[in-house]
Amino acid sequence: MEDYEEIKNLKSWISEDYFDNKLVIITGGCGFIGGWLCSTILKMGGNITCVDNLSTGLKQNLDYFKRFKNFNFIDKDVQKITFEDLPKKADFVFHCASRASPEDYHVHQIDTLESNSIGSKILLEYSLKNDSRFLFTSTSEVYGNPSVIPTPESYYGSVNTMGVRSCYNEGKRYSESLIHAYHENYDLDVKIVRIFNTFGPGLRPDGGYGRALSRFIFQCLEKKPITIFGDGTQTRSFNYITDTISGIIAVISTKSFKGQPVNVGNSKEITLLNLAEIIKKITQSESKITFSSPAEDDPIRRCPDTKKLEEIGWKPKILLEDGINKTIEWIKKNYPQEF
Repeated sequence: MEDYEEIKNLKSWISEDYFDNKLVIITGGCGFIGGWLCSTILKMGGNITCVDNLSTGLKQNLDYFKRFKNFNFIDKDVQKITFEDLPKKADFVFHCASRASPEDYHVHQIDTLESNSIGSKILLEYSLKNDSRFLFTSTSEVYGNPSVIPTPESYYGSVNTMGVRSCYNEGKRYSESLIHAYHENYDLDVKIVRIFNTFGPGLRPDGGYGRALSRFIFQCLEKKPITIFGDGTQTRSFNYITDTISGIIAVISTKSFKGQPVNVGNSKEITLLNLAEIIKKITQSESKITFSSPAEDDPIRRCPDTKKLEEIGWKPKILLEDGINKTIEWIKKNYPQEF
């Protein structure tokens, strides 16, 4: 984590001291997105309480955070957290705790559902009691296999409630409904960000735990075949981590979007085959591109409509190729023994 670059465009949303001396709870704070939030807000002077059981988070993130005096760690499942475990009155609550990989959450279905249901309920009650501003990291998976591209927040979704992804999709959808209800019933200041494919330094060393972009990078560096599930014509849109974090910060710091979902992602769509070819070229790899059976309920296309967030001035700044290069550099530096 010490090599993470600063997020340079935060000043366009908030003053540099926005989180200074504020009490901030971040669940899943040792994970990929939660870890970047911790790192960013710590550097902005926030007092972080991180809740994480390290089931998918990286211990090296925790080792880095412990260097900060304004960091406190709670090793506990979010669905088992109590008010007594948490600070008496936090200013902000970021609920990021959840398994996020199909390979992982299919094995841990109930845990995934409870992190996004019981965990959300506990944190919403805490926020209501303490008048905390609450943000939930939802996902593009709530749209399922969308028929509208780019997909706006108003799209209701096409989701298989019994499929291999359902524990994640439906857990997030339930949380969104619960959060909206707290806003409607109690006027609680809540925000929802629907995060699309995000990548960058900090992804797990095991190929990003099921994420296509990082899996392709590791396969190229390890001189293994590049595996595409399906024929490669399915699309994704990839947002570099600093742009995702700036989008999250933009949402929680604005007076807009209370009780509403907001897409955070990059609207430039690319096929997985094209992505594999780009990564192969950048890494100068001779790995062959191979094709396997498509994953069940895998969306054919995924691309966000980001007009809502762009209305307050946000736009992604990092080009795909530049982000891939930054990610490769980080992987080589942190996991040289792998290659």
